[in-house]
Amino acid sequence: MAEQPRVLEALAARRGELTARVRAVLPPAPAGVVLVARGSSDNAAVYGRYVLELATGRPVALAAPSLVTRYHLHGDLEGWLAVGVSQSGRTPEIVTVLEQLGASGARTIAITNAADSPLADVAQATIDTAAGDELAVPATKTVTAQVAAFAVLGEAAAHDPARLPWTAGDWDGLPGAVADLLADPEPARRTAAAIGDAPGLVVAARGILLGAALETALKLKETTAILAEGASAADFLHGPIAVVRDGLPVLTLSSGGPAAGDLDDLAAEVRRRGGRVLTCAAHAGADLPLPASVPEGLASVGVIVRAQQLAHALALDRGIDPDAPFGLSKVTITR
Repeated sequence: MAEQPRVLEALAARRGELTARVRAVLPPAPAGVVLVARGSSDNAAVYGRYVLELATGRPVALAAPSLVTRYHLHGDLEGWLAVGVSQSGRTPEIVTVLEQLGASGARTIAITNAADSPLADVAQATIDTAAGDELAVPATKTVTAQVAAFAVLGEAAAHDPARLPWTAGDWDGLPGAVADLLADPEPARRTAAAIGDAPGLVVAARGILLGAALETALKLKETTAILAEGASAADFLHGPIAVVRDGLPVLTLSSGGPAAGDLDDLAAEVRRRGGRVLTCAAHAGADLPLPASVPEGLASVGVIVRAQQLAHALALDRGIDPDAPFGLSKVTITR
């Protein structure tokens, strides 16, 4: 976790090199974009979906890998961009699907921590996050680096940089803002104490922060065994809110963007139903405060860092080793 400011600073310093590498293979005006990932990489890809759709104005979809590996679909993707995302670059189905999408006509890009991996080998260009080895099972620096890599990819794909909800200058303050969060673990400890022995928790966001909500829920599940669900605030109102009662914790994520009012409305409804609202936001009084200097487009990085701190604190409170919980392995082999 502590290495994240260094990793982000190094990645930001390579933005020019990486965008040039990507632009060399990008379709001039992609018909659409398809993203292939699993686990934390899939949550980074949800962030990427929002960023790339804003950047290109084209539809962006998350692939269903089994359509290729189990149902043997071979489509025509001429003019499309396909992006495979894997920390290790060694998950067989991600490699297989990206290779097949390329054979179907798509231009292919890999986002991986391993520049010499099988995934990089089958891609036409690679954004190597160069985060270094990560030994703990729950992804930390590798997933925030993937989020930053998608922001770089968004910059490379954007015909009009004004489409993006950040500026080039915002990169300068990101590593320092993350360092400040890491130096401030007390809010996560208090929030973990507030969650206590609750058997379940909902993490809600909307828009660009949805991927961060899914990653927060995953971190809590794999690190502490709490039954956490990440949800769109809009989707949650369409039925699932019925689970809110008896003090169920609901953690809302907001960075002050266009969807902020939706999270406020959800929080009010959760309180009305007897749930307990916890907040991760840039405003004063948030349970997990975020730096106000980081714009919505890059705020997912800070939210995920807060999620790591919360999962770490809650695991320790529950007597669990946060680096190696429940016999999970670092690389999950799915095909």
